[in-house]
Amino acid sequence: MKEPNDCASMQDVRDEIDRVDNAVVDLLTQRWGYVDRMWQLKKAESATASVPWRNREVIDRVRARAEAGGMPPEMAEALWRQIIGWGIQYQEERLRDQD
Repeated sequence: MKEPNDCASMQDVRDEIDRVDNAVVDLLTQRWGYVDRMWQLKKAESATASVPWRNREVIDRVRARAEAGGMPPEMAEALWRQIIGWGIQYQEERLRDQD
């Protein structure tokens, strides 16, 4: 792993971006496993797919972490709104299919 300022060429930067992308996909895959488990627990408790207070809590936490790390919080929020939206849609479909 190289820090951004330690990259001496565009290829160094590309290699590091690829490494980070792989790690992000691996972590999102892990996250998806929890989304998949969540619909099952929601089904058992007759809960709805979308939990607005929780969605807001996640967005606020992600924005704060992004800002603290030097990433535009608006970008993090936009990404997480997509991630959360996909999760809600998936859970809604699964909950509907199980009825």
